[in-house]
Amino acid sequence: MFENLTERLQNIFKRLRGKGLLSEKDVEEALREIRQALLEADVHYKVVKDLLNKVKEKALKEEVLKSVTPFQQILKILYEELIEILGKERVGINLGKTKPALIFLIGLQGSGKTTTCAKIAYRFLQEQKRVMLVAGDTYRPAAIKQLEVLGEKLKIPVAKEGKNAMEIIGNAIKKGKESLMDVLIVDTTGRLHIDEEMMKELEDLINVYNPSEILLVLDGMTGQDAVNIAEKFNERIPITGIILTKLDGDARGGAALSVRAITGKPIKYIGVGEKIENLEYFYPDRLAGRILGMGDITTLVEKIEANIEMEKQARLEEKLKKAKFDLEDFYEQLKEIRKVGTLEQILDMIPGIPKNKIKPELGEQEIKKFLAIIESMTIEERKNPSIIDGSRKKRIAKGSGTTIQDVNRLLKQYFQTLELIKQFSKGKRSSIFPFI
Repeated sequence: MFENLTERLQNIFKRLRGKGLLSEKDVEEALREIRQALLEADVHYKVVKDLLNKVKEKALKEEVLKSVTPFQQILKILYEELIEILGKERVGINLGKTKPALIFLIGLQGSGKTTTCAKIAYRFLQEQKRVMLVAGDTYRPAAIKQLEVLGEKLKIPVAKEGKNAMEIIGNAIKKGKESLMDVLIVDTTGRLHIDEEMMKELEDLINVYNPSEILLVLDGMTGQDAVNIAEKFNERIPITGIILTKLDGDARGGAALSVRAITGKPIKYIGVGEKIENLEYFYPDRLAGRILGMGDITTLVEKIEANIEMEKQARLEEKLKKAKFDLEDFYEQLKEIRKVGTLEQILDMIPGIPKNKIKPELGEQEIKKFLAIIESMTIEERKNPSIIDGSRKKRIAKGSGTTIQDVNRLLKQYFQTLELIKQFSKGKRSSIFPFI
């Protein structure tokens, strides 16, 4: 997320840090470079102008320039102004007082609207809520089937009875009350482009059912287009919040810095991957930290605590202290990593790591291969990897659908990890993901 923008900003900060005391010329030159970096990241020009005017006004004050750490003062100012633009603090979902609460997701086709319905449902399930999905996008028949598949995966009901969206939602509310549902998440009509028919249908549905939340789903990879789409929807629809999807891809990220400022509506969630659990609550301060290369340890810790069985981790901790770590343990650690996210996502949250220069050895595909390889081993081989010779490697590779080279890579990674654990077996390093 924001790799290019973060890299550009970090290079600018590095030059400022090296200067010690700063002159007005130094600050103005740095702000010009920051302006260019933000514009290239597709941040709206009005947002860039307002942001840098505020930063400049505060950064050129005498107490900043003559500070013992002027660079840190300027970084702090920029960080605080970014938070201001992004919305100061997280805004949660309003479920209202009436049950079931009604949440509408609106947006264009291709934004990830239907998938996001399921991702929000997953979030509510984690909070012990009873959830139903509602297939209100009758314009695209594939959307109904997609929602059914997602509902089956989550083991929650999907309402689709009715000849049009108005009837489907009405029937869903009745069914939701009867089955004591807490939340109904409605996938509304979508189009490739904004048109009058779609807007009229949304207005009619909102007037009749008065949902507690109307969340606009925007594709974060579309940059300025996302801002333009948000403006057009906001002119006609009483949006209560925004969800930005696909922020894990090659998105330049400018939409995240623009839509809140342009529409005045809070960003409530961000999509950071394709998996159903890859939807994060939006925290302005955390995102600002990630943009500036300061990391996001809080989110990383929350993900670890939410996804890792701490009792199992404690048992592993004991084994690590004794430097006893076999391929069974390695296998469990690989599975735990996949629960938290990809290594790229994990590294993105750790401050001080140059993401553009680090290529994690264990990508998603590599982890899948490693898991398959270990699953093809005997218990004896997992407990004592040193016995794995050429003939065993050949059998393991054939059984896992991989190559001998893949098996060798796994063993190399394992033995490197084992050596690292031995070096830190006296408690100098956390056991969680010891090979990152």
